[in-house]
Amino acid sequence: MKVINKKSNIILIGIGNHPVPEFTVTLKEIIGSHHVFSGGKRHYDLVSPYLPKIHEWIFISGSMEALMDAYIAQTASIVVFASGDPLFYGFGNTIKRLLPKASLTVYPYFNSIQRLCHKTQTNYNTLKTVSVHGRDWSALDTALINKEALIGVLTDGTRNPSAIAKRMLQYGFDNYSITIGVNLDGNDEEIIQTNLKSIIYKEYSPLNCILLERIKVKEKQLGNTDNRFVHLPNRENMITKMPVRLTTIHALNCVENEVFWDIGSCTGAVAIEVKRYEPSLKVIAFEKRDNCQAIIQENKERFSAPGIQVVIADFFELNLQNYPCPDVVFIGGHGDRLEEMLEKLLDLNPNIRLVTNAVQEKTSLVFNSVLKDKGFSIDSLALQVNEHNKIMIHAAVKTK
Repeated sequence: MKVINKKSNIILIGIGNHPVPEFTVTLKEIIGSHHVFSGGKRHYDLVSPYLPKIHEWIFISGSMEALMDAYIAQTASIVVFASGDPLFYGFGNTIKRLLPKASLTVYPYFNSIQRLCHKTQTNYNTLKTVSVHGRDWSALDTALINKEALIGVLTDGTRNPSAIAKRMLQYGFDNYSITIGVNLDGNDEEIIQTNLKSIIYKEYSPLNCILLERIKVKEKQLGNTDNRFVHLPNRENMITKMPVRLTTIHALNCVENEVFWDIGSCTGAVAIEVKRYEPSLKVIAFEKRDNCQAIIQENKERFSAPGIQVVIADFFELNLQNYPCPDVVFIGGHGDRLEEMLEKLLDLNPNIRLVTNAVQEKTSLVFNSVLKDKGFSIDSLALQVNEHNKIMIHAAVKTK
């Protein structure tokens, strides 16, 4: 979406959902002294009685680029109405992004999450607010994995209270109560305080938001015991052992990264540990065995690790451009085509961080030789768990 660098003078007024808008004397003076206004249809229905008889209204709908073009075409200042606090997941941020040179004055109202806290007398000092309105689940997933005590959620028609409750129960986040605020400040306002199970089949007006309050703290282990994972049938040893997983996570050093790939994910053990260790990370698990789809999904649910994208396919047959470019990759399997895999990954990101666990000496030799020739430095650590074979953990970082 294009950014327009022409100046505009915009006054942004946040309003509530009251049937009769609550305007201060200052806001009434601003409205009365202007003639160009903008907002959605709902906003126009609310404020039209307060506008000057002769006025122009620019509806917020359709293409944002066309809307911004309409704004900059105006020579007079524009008064824009938005819901709640326009800088809280609101239209004010769109204006700042697309019209960075606009002269912007903001008169906010309370946002919907604040109003729900006020109406339920909820202390929101520790509130973590996320939005799934027109967005994916990632922000909510991160907040839940981080065990936030109080989470405010902006919903939409698809990711509604029922869908949120179902997803939380699916991934074991049953340790939260839910409060739903419906049509807050409207004539048909409704506030429901209940448990997740009671709402999974219910529908509510789309104008709602929710509070999730943690009612107990669930244990979050640093490393999960191997026997808790679902394994491949009759192949219980086909899992990266817990001490190796934890050492691998240390080697991956994902703290400042955005996208992590687990190639040859098998049961999903490494991907799950990484997601729980660094919840905001975008995690993609690649595995070619069809029966691993259900295994990884069950393990994700068992360990409360939503948000991991699972790709069941032969890695070498994929168009890797279709996936978010990785910052860091763990190679858990390569089908004896390690050099080819490394070349494909380096084509995507020449500065990628690469980690592998090698049982065979050949794997170590190929990994080290290929990447050293590409200007990588490699740290290696030998680790043996009980009677299992010794494993070499190699971490490759591009030398600056």
